[in-house]
Amino acid sequence: MGGLSGGDVPLGRSLLIRLLAASALVSVCSITATAWVVLQTTAAEPEHGRRLGNGADRPAGGGPFKLSGEDGVRLRRTASRMVVCLRGLGVRQAHVQVMPGGRPRVVVPNPGGTPTAGDQRCATTTLTDPTPSEAKALSALTTLVNACLARRQADGVILALDGSWEPRTRHAPPASTVSSCLTTSRSQHLAPYVVPAALMYVGSPGRTATTFFDLSPANRLRIAGWTAAVLVLTVTVTTLAGIRLVKPLRALTGAAMRIEAGTVSTRVPVRGGDEIARLSAAFNAMSQRREQLESARRNMTSDIAHELRTPVSNIRGWLEAVEDGIASPDAELVASLLGQALQLQHIIDDLRDLSAAEAGALRLAPEPLEVAEVLSAIALANHATAAAAGVALTVVTEGHVLVLADPVRIRQMVGNLMSNAIRHTPAGGSVTLSARAGHGAAVIDVTDTGTGIPADDLPHVFDRFWRAEKSRSRQSGGSGLGLAIVRRLAEAHNGTVTATSTPHMGSTFTLRLPHP
Repeated sequence: MGGLSGGDVPLGRSLLIRLLAASALVSVCSITATAWVVLQTTAAEPEHGRRLGNGADRPAGGGPFKLSGEDGVRLRRTASRMVVCLRGLGVRQAHVQVMPGGRPRVVVPNPGGTPTAGDQRCATTTLTDPTPSEAKALSALTTLVNACLARRQADGVILALDGSWEPRTRHAPPASTVSSCLTTSRSQHLAPYVVPAALMYVGSPGRTATTFFDLSPANRLRIAGWTAAVLVLTVTVTTLAGIRLVKPLRALTGAAMRIEAGTVSTRVPVRGGDEIARLSAAFNAMSQRREQLESARRNMTSDIAHELRTPVSNIRGWLEAVEDGIASPDAELVASLLGQALQLQHIIDDLRDLSAAEAGALRLAPEPLEVAEVLSAIALANHATAAAAGVALTVVTEGHVLVLADPVRIRQMVGNLMSNAIRHTPAGGSVTLSARAGHGAAVIDVTDTGTGIPADDLPHVFDRFWRAEKSRSRQSGGSGLGLAIVRRLAEAHNGTVTATSTPHMGSTFTLRLPHP
């Protein structure tokens, strides 16, 4: 199951590839059946002896730029007057030429023999100015060209009757872009004036035309049969693929409903290596994790109840004894009750700190600290406890070691590690605090010569309420939360805490915190 927990699904096992293959198979079968039916129902090949209809692809009516009769007459008169003017100046070969759209122009041969249009000596603006109909057509063409240029993110242009253009702004568009848009726009502009394309018909003079498909009863039956066959194939492939998809999904749905109904843990079978198999594996991992969390929650609730029951029972028992007159409220009893209350307060404070650390709600104020000074202060604070237990305390530092940490929380972390070491070290043993500079971190070691921790128990030493000695009385120990708090506080500082141990020889807890 672990091998299905991540990574991409191989193409050969991908559910998507399988669905695509099924769709391709259905498509190929459909296309093949359609092609076969078409070939079988084709009437006949074309006969020799063709009759072609004719048509035209010329603009009908001269197009949008064709002059009206009145404008044509007026311009031809103006052109004739210009010819008379030129001939009066000695240009004998000047004559009027009428363009396809009906607009006249005056042609004058140049010395090289090539005719040129007009002559500036007898020029008239009336002959070159566009008529109202031409202006309207030119405006429509300009609109189409500028719309095309806008789509290509180019500035507009101003068109002239002769096909030339000028930029409308200072940023002239590329000539190739204008030429392309002009060609396209002319086609659009002339489309209403072009007759439809010619149609060609193939037939035989001796027989009438037949339909392309022969829809005889036999062919209709054949088409219906192949349609049914393709439909059956499609339904079959779709059903098989659907069953392959739905079956594991139903299993997942049922498992999820069982969890919702209160089942702590459930599993679904994992088959194959596709996406659904990976989903099933992920569901099983989630279910297993939920089972572990539920077990941890129950154990934690039981541990908390056990931790609180002893001091609460002691306090209640002694108060009832005083109330019944069995015990007198002397200074010794008051001190005992105060100790029980302090133990309760200690457990409550530890639970609060651990809850805040796990929720990421701890407010830290990290600052550069000298590790040697911190360790010396902690050793001094725990000197009396160590002396009472017959344990020697030693502080060893290598050079000048700085750490970036909250002063209160680093004392809490190292203090918890030292208290734990003192409790598990018999009389005559020792606890050593040492500090050194590691790779990008300050390293603090708390080493004792105590009973040690078995290898199987090492992974659990930072769990809540965990104790290697299950039967040991809590009265002489801590709350069972100290090491769990150390781990959470170290993580809040972007650091780590680890433990190594040799049974009957001692343990070492290593705290790594970042440098300033």
